[in-house]
Amino acid sequence: QVKLVESGGGLGQAGGSLRLSCAASGRTFSTYTMGWFRQAPVKEREFVGRECVASVNWSAGTIRYADSVKGRFTISRDNAENTVYLQMNNLKPKDTAVYYCAASWTYSDLATAIRYGMDAWGKGTLVTVSS
Repeated sequence: QVKLVESGGGLGQAGGSLRLSCAASGRTFSTYTMGWFRQAPVKEREFVGRECVASVNWSAGTIRYADSVKGRFTISRDNAENTVYLQMNNLKPKDTAVYYCAASWTYSDLATAIRYGMDAWGKGTLVTVSS
């Protein structure tokens, strides 16, 4: 069974940097499609879905970023450590959210994977950016 564990969240300052890690166990992830998602804090009775901020299809070599983070966030991996990273630079208060990593080995296309369900999710790590 694949397990994803995020780490590296915490308190950051506007303009600063944080690096999130997602360690995968149980399966080699070299052929996964993986994504970093985030869900902003919500008020009672308010629903906010998870936004995919970065994704990578290792097999196809394609990487995509949400417009909101393009030029500031970078997704990368360390095969030896079976870990994927999200380097977040020039942080903004609007980046405050719980960040999740997720993997799909059933679908290589992320949109399809999101539609039909990612195969594994981590439990998330909270990032808070102060102004």
